[in-house]
Amino acid sequence: MASVRTANLGLRFLLELALLVGLGWWGGHVVGWWAAIALPAAAAILWGSFLSPKARWTIPRPAKLVLELGLFGLAAAGYYGAGHPWIAVGFAAAVVVSEIVLWTEPRITR
Repeated sequence: MASVRTANLGLRFLLELALLVGLGWWGGHVVGWWAAIALPAAAAILWGSFLSPKARWTIPRPAKLVLELGLFGLAAAGYYGAGHPWIAVGFAAAVVVSEIVLWTEPRITR
């Protein structure tokens, strides 16, 4: 099971980067250049403050799930809004798989 955990942690890292890209892409194409900077920065601050393993503030597990899915959902909507529906669908599917593995594996550090 350690190989699944390791693979999922690698996938999570890539999904977190894709989250920032999706928000920046949407911001740059739809809103303006300033949103391409501000949206990923705001997401990174939220992630680092509440969701990362070394987060400054701890929140209950259900709140983490809601915040994670909210951020990932915004990124998927960003890909869709920027005119890339297939990337949005693939990203959302990868997020769902990763979340299921993450939240059903009791030993993954949260």
